[in-house]
Amino acid sequence: MINLVWLVPLIPLLGFVINGLGRNTLSKSLIGFIGSGVIFISFLISVSIFLALGNDPVKSHEIFLFDWISAGTLQVPLSFLVDPLSSIMLLIITGIGFLIHIYSIGYMHDDAGFGKFFSYLNLFIFFMLLLVLGSNYLVMFIGWEGVGLCSYLLIGFWYTNSSYATAAKKAFVMNRIGDLGFLIAIFMIFTTFGSIEYAKVFPQVAELMPGDSTLALIALLLFIAACGKSAQIPLFTWLPDAMAGPTPVSALIHAATMVTAGIYMIARSHILFDLAPVVQHLIAIIGLATAVLGALVALTQTDIKKVLAYSTVSQLGYMFLGLGVGAYTGSFFHVITHAFFKALLFLCAGSVIHAMHHEQDMRHMGGLRKKLPVTFATMLIGTIAIAGLPPFSGFFSKDEILAHVYEHNQFMWGIAVFTAFLTAFYMFRMLFLTFYGTYRGTHHAEEKIHESPSSMTIPLIILAVLSAVGGIIGIPEVLGGHHWLAGWLSPVIPAHGSALSHVTEYMLMAVSVVGVIVAIAYAFVKYVKQSDLPVADQGKRSALANLSYHKFYIDEVYDLLVRRPLDALSRFFYKVVDTKIVDGIVNGLGWSTSEASKGIRLLQSGNIGFYIFMMVAGIISLLLYTYLSL
Repeated sequence: MINLVWLVPLIPLLGFVINGLGRNTLSKSLIGFIGSGVIFISFLISVSIFLALGNDPVKSHEIFLFDWISAGTLQVPLSFLVDPLSSIMLLIITGIGFLIHIYSIGYMHDDAGFGKFFSYLNLFIFFMLLLVLGSNYLVMFIGWEGVGLCSYLLIGFWYTNSSYATAAKKAFVMNRIGDLGFLIAIFMIFTTFGSIEYAKVFPQVAELMPGDSTLALIALLLFIAACGKSAQIPLFTWLPDAMAGPTPVSALIHAATMVTAGIYMIARSHILFDLAPVVQHLIAIIGLATAVLGALVALTQTDIKKVLAYSTVSQLGYMFLGLGVGAYTGSFFHVITHAFFKALLFLCAGSVIHAMHHEQDMRHMGGLRKKLPVTFATMLIGTIAIAGLPPFSGFFSKDEILAHVYEHNQFMWGIAVFTAFLTAFYMFRMLFLTFYGTYRGTHHAEEKIHESPSSMTIPLIILAVLSAVGGIIGIPEVLGGHHWLAGWLSPVIPAHGSALSHVTEYMLMAVSVVGVIVAIAYAFVKYVKQSDLPVADQGKRSALANLSYHKFYIDEVYDLLVRRPLDALSRFFYKVVDTKIVDGIVNGLGWSTSEASKGIRLLQSGNIGFYIFMMVAGIISLLLYTYLSL
């Protein structure tokens, strides 16, 4: 079964071709069936591969398809790597991808671009599968670039809205910055190790000394690439703006798949980063800063999708913090649980927006839990999971990261725990503002509010179950578990045992849980008991709240320091270099040719006698020149 892994990405690609070509002729029901069906088939094959790998003593298989590039010493095959890490990613991408496709049938049913939307979703899944299956950095890079292209197409799907089109371009450009780092890193890897195949590069890396400067530079470039794709400081501002795309896009790209590509790449290349401690420390600092910044901004947002967007930024920061302290398994565990609860939360938000007729401002919601019972129940589960209360999935993955951070640096642990408290507060703030209190919209709009169709609610229920019980794959020994995920990934990522005593681990868990409960209680008192509402008038907000609401003016700073100088430089090149110098030379040549011809054309008089005279004069001149030169 493992040898058929090439079918996993191929089938979604066929779905893209069929729906893309038939988008204007096929019925919506058939398009939805094909678009979802191809992902379901890929999921079934992925499950079969996962089960076959579990019973296989050889936990890593390279499936060769054909020689792709052969140029001198550069030999790049198109081959797929099936191992414990990639097999888990296959399940996440195809499993959650299938649920989002089903959800999209209901959510996008009335959209004129229904067929085009499903073809884009299928193409995105194809490239994401290519990214995680590649056995070398170039195949990964093709998938890396492909998901960037698809994110541009999906974020700007409603491109007639200029702000949505701008958000798509912003995502595309900011990702290109990171992609350049990835491309240079690939060049350096080939130059240093003579190959870009994982199987040939990693054994050579293991022979190097920690702190090697070349290795550190390669690791830094790969980290820059991960910052772009996984929205870390300073390349994170594209992700909140990407909420311009349809909500299923937010769930697929910005929760379960694309934004976790950077974490996957670093986990896959962990041996490189283990031997570059300076870069690893930088990853921890950037991850922690991103987690704090995302949480602080989410505190005051009023758009339900923007809260979730900055929550994603913050959670990705947690994952990078874990990578920076060497908790690769813990970070990947959080990738899995985050895929469950954040996809659920985005889809729940989409259900609310669908019921509210595209209203996204939480100040115009309230009291929806009775009108949207399934959406409320599932969103409550997702909110508890992301807040990190046991026994829901987010508790176990977050606790594992925090325990490793505590071992690494207790000051960083304190900041990370504070960020966890903020997470619980702003997530329950969102829940209370949306579902509790009284409805704050118009009476006419209230009459039309209804629960979403089953095509949307069934994926919510499945994801809610996964969000509730998903932590079972990583229950630590201190709680009587065996951490199945760590054992499964051990052939790829060696497990790092904790040096903490059980008493210390219990203490860390208790601090985290108590802090989260206090944050939830405060949010309940503020937004349910006191019925407090976010202040609409900027003048009535505090200075700190204004900073948070305006995202610390980071976009404005980038505009001042990057866009405006580039615009000024462009104007200079246009007005001076292009208009005056380049155009001046071209126009000057034309003018001089024209002016010279005005005099020279007088020689063309049409008088035969004059032509004979000039011929004789020319002959005499040549003879005279020859005589004088002797």
